[in-house]
Amino acid sequence: DHQLDQQLDNDLISQARNVIELGGKLIIDSSISNTDRAVGAMLSSHVVKIIGGNKLLKDSIHINFKGSAGQSFGAFLAKGITLEVEGDANDYVGKGLSGGNIIVRPPPESTIVPEDNIIAGNVILYGATAGKLFLRGVVGERFCIRNSGCHAVVEGVGDHGCEYMTGGVSVILGETGRNFAAGMSGGIAYVLNRNNLFDAHCNKELVDLVAVDEDDDINLLKKLIQEHHLYTDSTVAKKILDEWEETLPQFIKVFPRDYRRVLEERKLKKLEEVA
Repeated sequence: DHQLDQQLDNDLISQARNVIELGGKLIIDSSISNTDRAVGAMLSSHVVKIIGGNKLLKDSIHINFKGSAGQSFGAFLAKGITLEVEGDANDYVGKGLSGGNIIVRPPPESTIVPEDNIIAGNVILYGATAGKLFLRGVVGERFCIRNSGCHAVVEGVGDHGCEYMTGGVSVILGETGRNFAAGMSGGIAYVLNRNNLFDAHCNKELVDLVAVDEDDDINLLKKLIQEHHLYTDSTVAKKILDEWEETLPQFIKVFPRDYRRVLEERKLKKLEEVA
């Protein structure tokens, strides 16, 4: 007995049924507690069963939660669904994220300094394939492990960040723990290196550390930080944007070596075809 009939998702599915079947947009307000696990997974399954994968339009379903989200919040979240939490979250946020968007931020009345405090736990975005995640605060170990397509912004991570990452983009607006990028074979990480400690914390067996000086990188990085500020009201993001010209040189691009070689070969081939 897994008590699926008692899960929060049943109520969300009931409220969202018409939008899923007929179209339109819906905003839901709900409380959440740490006993509510894998919230969004059953809802996403219902969406895929009713209309198929990647068919729900962007922001069709936006759910605002208040409280502390349990483990695997937003697991396998489908495209078209946005989950937002005023509070915090446990481990495995966005596990297998499949196109949805997740936002976690402290409540407006909170007195904590977000960039100095934990907002979510360990192993966030494990095996994520698509979607976006914005976390106003610091998270635990193994952030973005095996991420293959999600774009994420966070204000600090623990050990083993971006471990075995194969795709997607990770933006770290704060300090990292040790062994960053271990086994990272694809994707890109942009790390703000204000204290000049990142070189010692990064596992450079498979990656190069390069400056963020190409237009494509600069535009993507700035866009993600702007979105982070928009969705979370992050003071860290605001400070970076206000001091963009001075802060940009402090970012380091973590670029997997083989991934870099493949991209450069493709770019060269495209130039040859044009010529």
